[in-house]
Amino acid sequence: MTDTQKPRASRQQVYTLLVEIGRKTGDGLPDKATGAALLVFASGIDEAEAVRETVAILKQADTAPLDVTGYGTLAEREAEGAEISAEERALMQRALNENAVIVAQMTPFYD
Repeated sequence: MTDTQKPRASRQQVYTLLVEIGRKTGDGLPDKATGAALLVFASGIDEAEAVRETVAILKQADTAPLDVTGYGTLAEREAEGAEISAEERALMQRALNENAVIVAQMTPFYD
């Protein structure tokens, strides 16, 4: 690499998303659950891309995504005063490093 060729900085960021999923055969949810909420860290150029990638991957995993709520990037969450644990930060970094969608938490719903 010459002096004029510098590595391009990644424009990827990690977004925190909350995804509601419904029931679907083979979804892996507990038998009596009616759905679930997934806390997801997803990388993307923007939040829209992170949402699209998350929904696509969840569909490939035989789940039924119903709704996605975005909570922004790490910097945006910090600016709003959110406390972010070291574990969350590590998962966010992993999502960025691997250009991945990471499900950090799953909470089943029961009626």
